[in-house]
Amino acid sequence: MPEPIVLPDPDAVARHAAELVLAAALEAVVERDRFLWVLSGGSTPERLYKILTERHYQENFPWAQTFVFMGDERFVPEDDPAHNFMMARRVLLDHVPVPPANRYPIETYMPSAADAAEEYGDRLRDFFGDNETVFDLVLLGLGDDGHTASLFPGKPALTATEPVVATEPGVLPPPVERVTLTFPVLNAARSVVFLVTGEKKRDALSRLLTGGDISETPAIGVQPVAGMLTILADEAAIKK
Repeated sequence: MPEPIVLPDPDAVARHAAELVLAAALEAVVERDRFLWVLSGGSTPERLYKILTERHYQENFPWAQTFVFMGDERFVPEDDPAHNFMMARRVLLDHVPVPPANRYPIETYMPSAADAAEEYGDRLRDFFGDNETVFDLVLLGLGDDGHTASLFPGKPALTATEPVVATEPGVLPPPVERVTLTFPVLNAARSVVFLVTGEKKRDALSRLLTGGDISETPAIGVQPVAGMLTILADEAAIKK
């Protein structure tokens, strides 16, 4: 694992991340005429999304050529506060000109989480066609238990080969089913950025950095094959 970039606090992490996302977006548009971005839920990404609505990013970000996807989703109604995409929509997407056709939420109105996972997998296959599913940038968080996306310790999703799967609830609340991208997709990305903040993440971050058993600390399984891995952490998350 690379050494983390350590910043003073969650706001500094979010601001550094905003510049990384902007740089990745501009590079992707120059090279491939579009930016494929996987969003994450959580409080630090929410800070990031708010920053990206500021004038500097409104004017310089290639919003019209940006496509947004979700790394994972709780299988809850869209009006549930725990719904990741709706948080991203409320905080970011309602304030920037990403075309509606470029937004790819995980649909939670489906009969089951398994149906939602199958539908999202089909949409990704339609989008990428015969090409490999390669995103330009994937945002990830790190749970207190070492999970990332909705890849939880000891769950079958850790060994899944399908791009998208439904997974049983983790030990953390809220206790609802999830839909998640899997390691093969995450590790095919051109860039993966972990956002890790807060004292509660110290043990999990320490395990991520030192390595170990993926079944105990799933985030260890994020190892891009040809892409770049960046870990942004605040001082509180660094083990003393």
